[in-house]
Amino acid sequence: MDILVNGENRGFAGPVTVEELVLWLALSPKTVLIEHNGLALRRDEWPGRALSEGDRIEIVRIVAGG
Repeated sequence: MDILVNGENRGFAGPVTVEELVLWLALSPKTVLIEHNGLALRRDEWPGRALSEGDRIEIVRIVAGG
């Protein structure tokens, strides 16, 4: 299955959820925002949101600074 992650094509074997994708990318869930096919997701939606062939994921990292 191929999905687009921040404009880059990524291949995955079998079904994957948004939560699994975040963990696979070794991202801290508390520091990212996820958009799935143009829809911003709440963190509690990640485990149940299955990804499909051709989906688009945008990941934005939250960075604090001063």
